[in-house]
Amino acid sequence: MKHHVFINHRSSFLLQNPYQLHFLRLPRKMGPNHNSPNDINTIITQLIQIIKEISSFPECKNTSKRLYSNLVRRVKLLSPLFEELVDREDDEIELLPVDQVKSFESLLIVLKSAKDLLKWVQESSKLYQAVQRDKISTEFLHITGKIEEALSKISYNRLGLSEEVQEQIGLVHAQFLRAKARTESSDLQIEMDITEVQDEAEPDAAVLQRLSQNLHLLTMDDLRKESRAFHEMVITSSSDLGDSFEMMSSLFKKLDDYLLTVSPEVDMCDVDKNMIKHRSPIIPDDFRCPISLELMKDPVIVSTGQTYERSCIQKWLDAGHKTCPKTQQTLLHTALTPNYVLKSLITLWCENNGVELPRTQGACRNRRTRNSASNCDKAAIAALLKKLAHGNIEEKRATAGELRLLGKRNADNRVCIAEAGAIPLLVELLSSPDSRTQEHAVTALLNLSINDMNKGIIVNAGAIQDIVEVLKNSSMEARENAAATLFSLSVVDENKVAIGAAGAIPALIDLLIQGTPRGKKDAATAIFNLSIYQGNKVRAVRAGIVDPLIKFLKEVDGGMVDESLAILAILANHPEGKSTIGHTEPIPLLVELIRTGSPRNRENAAAILWSLCMGDLYHLQLAKELQAEQVLKELSENGTDRAKRKASSLLEFLQRAEDVAE
Repeated sequence: MKHHVFINHRSSFLLQNPYQLHFLRLPRKMGPNHNSPNDINTIITQLIQIIKEISSFPECKNTSKRLYSNLVRRVKLLSPLFEELVDREDDEIELLPVDQVKSFESLLIVLKSAKDLLKWVQESSKLYQAVQRDKISTEFLHITGKIEEALSKISYNRLGLSEEVQEQIGLVHAQFLRAKARTESSDLQIEMDITEVQDEAEPDAAVLQRLSQNLHLLTMDDLRKESRAFHEMVITSSSDLGDSFEMMSSLFKKLDDYLLTVSPEVDMCDVDKNMIKHRSPIIPDDFRCPISLELMKDPVIVSTGQTYERSCIQKWLDAGHKTCPKTQQTLLHTALTPNYVLKSLITLWCENNGVELPRTQGACRNRRTRNSASNCDKAAIAALLKKLAHGNIEEKRATAGELRLLGKRNADNRVCIAEAGAIPLLVELLSSPDSRTQEHAVTALLNLSINDMNKGIIVNAGAIQDIVEVLKNSSMEARENAAATLFSLSVVDENKVAIGAAGAIPALIDLLIQGTPRGKKDAATAIFNLSIYQGNKVRAVRAGIVDPLIKFLKEVDGGMVDESLAILAILANHPEGKSTIGHTEPIPLLVELIRTGSPRNRENAAAILWSLCMGDLYHLQLAKELQAEQVLKELSENGTDRAKRKASSLLEFLQRAEDVAE
């Protein structure tokens, strides 16, 4: 695998290899006449100047802080040597041998490289430095070794230095000697947080918060600056970006989404539904330009099939690049083809979420909706609506049953029934005292909700709270179909909040425990989907979901192992979920499931084990005692892609825990 980095145009510092520096220049060859007073005096003056510059560098506030401050401090301690030398007489300096002059020049060159490195740390992307922390540590180690090497070639006793200065320089030299043999350990918490954010589609908000604090990316303004730096790096890079592009892009988008939506959690029961709609929407990944990470307004396709914002990819091409930034494939040609389909989808999304963007496809969408409803029997549906609105109890029950069947039959009927105004009338029937009427009404709404446009109509009709009441109190079949309806509605992210706030989760857990096999699966599916929203994870854990899920895991023939592992895997990403799961002593069960489960179940079991062990030496040690390393090694070789990542990460942390213990 190639290792590349981003190049910041503000600095000449260039990292090309994670293990060895190539930006250092070797000392120039010097002949016997190069030890004149002017040459050596110039070198010493330059050494004093560069040490002053490095000493005046501001404090560093990113993940390279310790490496940065240690190097600045050690270089600063060299100052007394050259300040004493600059006061020496020219004839004394003239007597310096050629090899000593070369040593001073070598030190000057490496200190210039150290200055470039320190300046790069100050100016470059904080996020990049966090991702590439090990490689950057290696660069600092290499610089430190070069400084020590240059210092070791200086014969201090031949310079006529005072005893005080000789003693201090000896101590400084000893510091560099120790430092070059010791790699600074990276911040384990940041490393674990980055791994989790990379791996999880929906990272824990607490992890994102901690990461943003540790990276000093606390506001959208901070992130905008980081975005500009990221954008510049992509555009000005002279090399293929490789895996760094995808990794940086993914981390940045997740931090961007977190800072965009973060706010104190409120109880949504008393919040106007319109307030939910006005929350800042999270931009779908496919709608962002891979270069700028912003919502695309003019998406275009390059010859590799990748889509970019026109202005960004044009800037990339104008800079002389001949490759696709995302795939690194060579472009067969530089023609840019408009992506009209994606532009239409973006326009529709903007329209639905109140985002400003020129709309060109809205009328087409409305025409499609009208045409799709033209294939149903509008007259028959209109007659049914009259009975639904004005009939007696029996007629309303029968009509709801007929609409239930019509809605199940085909997509055209679902559109036509909604356009006729049936949804608010069906919602009214949810509060009927007759359980059979409730069952027909909730199932009719379930069938209608298959159409995405109908989901919004159902929610706007105030159906959520009534569906939850059916889930709590109606017949078993009505409860099961209510659970399925809530799952269907929760596909829309903003509905997850409202459904959780309406008290659905405890009722779903009751169905999960008491329901028929089909009802348990409907409840589990709804709980899983609702728990994608962070606040619902807390509600599920506090409502007591963990114990029944663990019980299901132990009932191998119960038919609920798949669903239970999937829910536990998503709950384990939340601190309270992780703690509650951990108290059930699940490690032996998880290790066994990784050993014997289906590929999907092994993946989820590994994800749960990974969450429990991150930062928890007790669980790490317990996993080790249960010989988890053996099954994890096998999983890292033969599991799904996600399972391989989790297993490899766990193996690394198990080894690290063992090293710490020793």
